[in-house]
Amino acid sequence: MKLNYVRFCLLCVLFFSVKSHAQETLPIYQDYLSDNVYLVHPSAAGIGNSSKLRFTARQQWAGIPDAPSLQTLSYHSRFGEETNAAFGVVLFNDKNGYHSQKGIQGTYAYHLQLSDGHFFEQLSFGLSLTFVQNQSDQRSFESDDVPAIVQSTSYYNSDFGVAYHRGGLSSYFTVKNLFLTAKNNLNIQESLDLRNYVFSAGFYYDKFYHFQLEPSFMLQLKESTGQRIADFNIKAYKTFKKTQMWVALSYRRSFDSNSINNAQFISPIIGLNYKNLLFSYTYTNQLESVVLTNSGFHQITLGLNLWTKEKTWRSMPNINNSFIGF
Repeated sequence: MKLNYVRFCLLCVLFFSVKSHAQETLPIYQDYLSDNVYLVHPSAAGIGNSSKLRFTARQQWAGIPDAPSLQTLSYHSRFGEETNAAFGVVLFNDKNGYHSQKGIQGTYAYHLQLSDGHFFEQLSFGLSLTFVQNQSDQRSFESDDVPAIVQSTSYYNSDFGVAYHRGGLSSYFTVKNLFLTAKNNLNIQESLDLRNYVFSAGFYYDKFYHFQLEPSFMLQLKESTGQRIADFNIKAYKTFKKTQMWVALSYRRSFDSNSINNAQFISPIIGLNYKNLLFSYTYTNQLESVVLTNSGFHQITLGLNLWTKEKTWRSMPNINNSFIGF
């Protein structure tokens, strides 16, 4: 009985510490490096020369019971071959211990061509609307001293982003959590300020004979806490006929007035594109000397490119898929 009470107290601390972060809709990991930029930036919906279907599964702290996990299923495409308008849909399930959130996100994007078809220059806009069901299920702690508690909220959210591409250059800016209104289990609406400003940019060097390089970075600024997060990435490609192999390395560092939150992560990624199929594996390791477990974080991404059109311009692989499919 005493053990249940201790577990309940620990759960309450965990729940309230992660609640604000969990309500930031989709967390941002390194999956954007696995040709899944749309998960971060709504302006990436339908941006390339193919429609893209992606599935991701992430497991943190392998071997730890009720460790955080995330699954996403996304699809984005142009409305038609001759239109600049595009759409995207994301389904996600995010679980952290006894707290979970399930949601659906819909996106409308528009791509404005700034040059002719022989040179790629494009300005893009994207708006996403999201509905999330948020729940904390503490019934397993029920005892004579600890009552069963199930807290449930639902909320709506919105992200807006712009993107600019020119040749091998890519850049994105997105304001996430534009408005966040939550309805708690007392049916009371409450507004939360969880805006997150995300800027990313990269350049694709394709003039090397044996391989290609793509350095990039991403910056995040959380308005309510002032926390800043920086990613520094390098990605290398090698193409063999209908197969493309690639590797990436990402270093993430957070900067916060509270030094406890200044975490550092290193993430090696390997990937394989075969015709219009994609597979990638990401391993993330926390660099601090004191960590919960040394097992790290594991993530896989499976992808399928559909209705790929012949490329007519020079750009990075995320925009200009190398292979023609169905």
